[in-house]
Amino acid sequence: MSSAAITTTPTSPLFNWLDTRAAGVLLHPTALPGDQGIGTFDEHAVRFLDFLQAAGLKYWQLCPLGPTGYGDSPYQSFSAFAGNPYLIDLKALVAAKLLTSAEIAPLAALDADRVDYGALYEKKWPLLAQAFARFKLAGALAADGETFAEFQTKQAAWLDGYAFFRALKDHHRGVAWWEWPAAVRSYAAAKTSPLRAQLATATEAHAFYQYLFFAQWRALRAAAAARGIDIIGDIPIFVAADSADVWANPALFELDPQTARPLAVAGVPPDYFSADGQLWGNPLYLWSRHAADGYAWWHARLRASFALCDVVRIDHFRGFDAYWRIPASAPTARTGEWVKAPGLDFFRSVRAAFPQAKIIAEDLGDLTPSVVALREATGLPGMAILQFAFGGDDAKNLYLPHNLVANAAIYPGTHDNDTSLGWYATAAEKERDHARRYLRVDGREIGWDFIRTSYAAVSRLAVVPLQDVMSLGSAARFNSPGKPQGNWQWRCRSGQLEQLIGGGTAAYLKSLAMIYGR
Repeated sequence: MSSAAITTTPTSPLFNWLDTRAAGVLLHPTALPGDQGIGTFDEHAVRFLDFLQAAGLKYWQLCPLGPTGYGDSPYQSFSAFAGNPYLIDLKALVAAKLLTSAEIAPLAALDADRVDYGALYEKKWPLLAQAFARFKLAGALAADGETFAEFQTKQAAWLDGYAFFRALKDHHRGVAWWEWPAAVRSYAAAKTSPLRAQLATATEAHAFYQYLFFAQWRALRAAAAARGIDIIGDIPIFVAADSADVWANPALFELDPQTARPLAVAGVPPDYFSADGQLWGNPLYLWSRHAADGYAWWHARLRASFALCDVVRIDHFRGFDAYWRIPASAPTARTGEWVKAPGLDFFRSVRAAFPQAKIIAEDLGDLTPSVVALREATGLPGMAILQFAFGGDDAKNLYLPHNLVANAAIYPGTHDNDTSLGWYATAAEKERDHARRYLRVDGREIGWDFIRTSYAAVSRLAVVPLQDVMSLGSAARFNSPGKPQGNWQWRCRSGQLEQLIGGGTAAYLKSLAMIYGR
């Protein structure tokens, strides 16, 4: 790849899709209400869509929908293509006579306010396995009008590799794939292993769970479309080390050919927020090999994402310009180097393959001029966070509303931030005072002050976390980066959602949309 391919700037942006003012709500489906221990694609999800419609909202933004493992983070998934079986609505399987009401009843005893992933693991997987066993006996199910065989054919490019990976992982009691015997340490090798036949039924079961997930998601997305709601999905730039993606495609990553372990990993260097930086541990791409075949794997990933969602937010956009390469042996992210990534060459290929693509660039953090130039050359809208705007002495802070641009998405905070009420309660007085003076408010309703400010901003897209709409404090925070436990657990209750619809909140948001042209 030539340096010219990286640095050349076109005369006009590659993309220019965000041309209309609109607003949306950020809520991961696991946080939906219900009596199955976790939010699912059930009637509560449809009711949430009713709220969005009543509030005059255009978008529902999600975190990644992939299957989660240790730590329960949707940003560390077993696959960049698969869906999370925890989101499957088991009541629909009762209706299909694959389960009984009595069998799923114990799920109702799980915590309604927080997801207990340990208890969910113990209770839901056996139910999914029971549903598959009955499906094998009955042999007839057309979920959302598609048979299992048709689904397997359509998703063949990734489905078998993922399902076999999960079957092998179960067989090896959850250990990472690079600790498996050499005979199954890659998809190519495992295909000729005796375990291929031995785990055939288990492999088919994991494929069946994907069949259920995608059928239910298609139905929910159709319900969203019927209400005029578009879905904003999310993909992390890197994939998890312990994933079917790396196991099935080792040549695309920086791996030691002998041990299959990463030679270097991803992260970010020390900054204002972390003295040691952030050591993410994701394997790094061998970008030269991706470029050699026209970024085929990435195109497949994006194609799958656009099949799920209308808009895709890509986390850590700056990694397409340059990424922080940390030696695998380094104890922290202090040791590393910036390595140039494909930049505009990659996005030109995306433009050629997906000319109508709608992508949001997560460009938060300390950006270099080259990252800003790349974002402007692509034309992709970036992001602004109101919580990051206050406390400094510089009126040039890019997140202050008077410095925002139209081609951007503004958020009071994201899934990684505290709620606005929680932020205000714990912020330094200098930040609180700055916010009050700038917004000309007294701080008693800072959550709604941030919502109104987001709606009024010049940025064409405004996305508000549901916790802010519900005026909740830090107890409703969804994720605290760097905190090893307790993340991704918060859920809302059905009564809270109904209160938003019937209590005036939806009507007020709709009035804000009318006032500010959203």
